[in-house]
Amino acid sequence: MAIATINPATGVTLQTFAPLTEAGLEAKLELAQRTFEQYRKTSLTQRSDWLQQAAQVLEQGRKHFAKLMTLEMGKPLAAAMAEVDKCVVVCRYYADRGAEFLADVPVATDARSSFVRYQPLGAVLAVMPWNFPFWQVFRFAAPALMAGNVGLLKHASNVPQCALAIEEIFHKAGFPAGAFQTLLIGSDKVAALMADDRIQAATLTGSEAAGASLAAAAGQHLKKIVLELGGSDPFIVLESADLEAAVAAAATARMLNSGQSCIAAKRFIVQEPIAAAFEQKLAAKFQSLRLGDPLQPETDVGPLATPGILQDLDKQVQACIHQGARVVMGGHPKVIQTQLPPDLQNGNFYPPTILTDFPPGTPADQEEFFGPVALLFSVPDLPSAIHLANSTSFGLGASAWTTNLDEAAQLTEELQAGAVFINGLVKSDPRLPFGGIKRSGYGRELGIQGIHEFVNIKTVWMK
Repeated sequence: MAIATINPATGVTLQTFAPLTEAGLEAKLELAQRTFEQYRKTSLTQRSDWLQQAAQVLEQGRKHFAKLMTLEMGKPLAAAMAEVDKCVVVCRYYADRGAEFLADVPVATDARSSFVRYQPLGAVLAVMPWNFPFWQVFRFAAPALMAGNVGLLKHASNVPQCALAIEEIFHKAGFPAGAFQTLLIGSDKVAALMADDRIQAATLTGSEAAGASLAAAAGQHLKKIVLELGGSDPFIVLESADLEAAVAAAATARMLNSGQSCIAAKRFIVQEPIAAAFEQKLAAKFQSLRLGDPLQPETDVGPLATPGILQDLDKQVQACIHQGARVVMGGHPKVIQTQLPPDLQNGNFYPPTILTDFPPGTPADQEEFFGPVALLFSVPDLPSAIHLANSTSFGLGASAWTTNLDEAAQLTEELQAGAVFINGLVKSDPRLPFGGIKRSGYGRELGIQGIHEFVNIKTVWMK
């Protein structure tokens, strides 16, 4: 795959990049190793100060970094601004709390002194996706760097300018040159990197296939990894719910990042007495959304990141329709493209779409729909809702809406997901662990759990 910035709103190639040569890659690996030997000895106070500086660099360049994201992967500019702000928050969170999270933990035993100590592992490889090109990186980098590790970023090939900008942010913040480096390489280089003794661990956010490939390489070389993979997150609305609040959240949850989010609500499971009203209200919300140039402040839904993503999504939608699903709205990308201005007609735009009344065996049963497409299901009762929610191979997040405390308790206990949000849309928060189960991956990012993923949890016993 070419390493290039291709504006997804216009299809125009803005800049191309030469991948690292073997010699260039070797130099970066060697620098990471040398840097770690010194960086691991820096004080927690010093690392905290550098993270605070990184937050300042992000704030100062907020508009520039947001525009980079929009030009490279198409997210609406307001969403890109919010993404920069969230990166600021995660840097400050670990700068403020890192020393506490990494402090020795005394344990009473028969020894004179015994405790748990957290020590860094070394160079951690981060294989990151394009959909949140800054946030996905910073939610790994902030805790990893605070813990004393060094980072090597293999970013998605369609966001090279974001990758290089992130490296520069850490350099400007004062981190040593080898503490965080971007590797402009293709995915075909990842397996060899996992075999390199200088790489101690890895983290990946991406597809099931990418996760399985990294897991195989990590297993072969016995290296720790964290995987955050796909999701087909349920959004359950029960008869007792505040319907207006649920519909408003549903529209936001599905259209976040133009529908290109692992934790976006994708399957809307609604109790039968309110299913028709929910469908009507959600369609009205979708109809009001503005699709167009993501650099314009009034745009709600931008293009999908690549032509391939658009084609894959439309293939899934058309398969559902062909098998008998009902189209509430949307589902015809060629029509919407002819309604766009001439300069956007080669962009990767997909109309907000709602499908329902699925016969058994459509892609809606098991597949992740990565774009602005809502899948509506109606169920008779709470047990049916939970059964349907759990019936996929994914287990990333789940949102459920009810005003009944007993229903909330049952949902919290029985939904098979890494996160359950009651009366709120699923979102990541630096204060809470984030990750999935089943084919959505394993391990956790964020919270105290996230900073402990890439450390040696060392037992110390002294007589």
